[in-house]
Amino acid sequence: MYFSLIIPVYNRPDEILELLESLTKQDYKNNFEVVVIEDGSILKCEDVITGFKEKLDISYYFKENSGPGDSRNYGMKLAKGDYFIIFDSDCIIPNNYLTTVSISLNAEFVDCFGGSDRALESFSAIQKAINFTMTSFVTTGGIRGGSEKIQKFQPRSFNMGISKEAFIASKGFGNIHPGEDPDLAIRLWKLGYKTKLISAAYVYHKRRIDWRKFYTQVNKFGKARPILNSWYPEHAKLTFVFPSAFIILLDIALILALFKVYFAILLFGVYFISIFTIASLANKSLKIGFLSLIATCYQFYGYGLGFINSFYKIHILKMDPKVAFPELFFKEVKND
Repeated sequence: MYFSLIIPVYNRPDEILELLESLTKQDYKNNFEVVVIEDGSILKCEDVITGFKEKLDISYYFKENSGPGDSRNYGMKLAKGDYFIIFDSDCIIPNNYLTTVSISLNAEFVDCFGGSDRALESFSAIQKAINFTMTSFVTTGGIRGGSEKIQKFQPRSFNMGISKEAFIASKGFGNIHPGEDPDLAIRLWKLGYKTKLISAAYVYHKRRIDWRKFYTQVNKFGKARPILNSWYPEHAKLTFVFPSAFIILLDIALILALFKVYFAILLFGVYFISIFTIASLANKSLKIGFLSLIATCYQFYGYGLGFINSFYKIHILKMDPKVAFPELFFKEVKND
């Protein structure tokens, strides 16, 4: 297999510098190419790319801003490989990544795979806390790559691969964002292609976001899910409702506590103590344990409120998703 690494970037020249530097350290013995797609950035990374011309087989393309999904499609159309691997620009890649993927695909080939994410020691305390919340089995993170028992794994586009054949058959990503990756996975299943998790093919996902941006991100995740459920009701799961149910029950528990009924709030207290303990031990830091509590609240309330809002508009009011949430859809543009 000849791998083409597809990397969309938007106003992140510093991030892609770290990503490309990590790619120069791959222990993979075969050739691979890197395709960088500048998605209409003001802060361009072309000069950064030029600095890697002697170290990597790398190409750079600038296009009108049309979102990450369309940018990945654009890159895959121009790529030379027969298997595409997609990274977000805020990732750092371990040096054995491509070797790990190659071994796994040679042992059990699938046309689409996903990997998990971890935090580097150099990451900030907030980045580590958000990483814990987004990946831990005690929050909603376990579904993102912590278990190989999932029958049909839905890869996430910060770390995923897709064969050229499957890309051509599916026409790649749609214009919803976020939600474009599970949308693609479900369409691939419908076409008869298989997906799998390669848990050892992890990346270090830097997530350069503050609390406000994190809330906005997970809120959009929550809004996207009822839209996907309306498109593919056969793939809707009860677990998608969990964050919404959590915040409703927590609010009820707080109200009951005002009337000196403490049983429910004590149960939530046990849960939050568990998060604090596990996060503190995992990161060897009480500070990160405390920040993980904050990140969990942002995650549950952001996603949960987004889900409730979207469920009401999409499933009760029967609104067109593009009318209800235009911020989730990029305009379709023709890129020459």
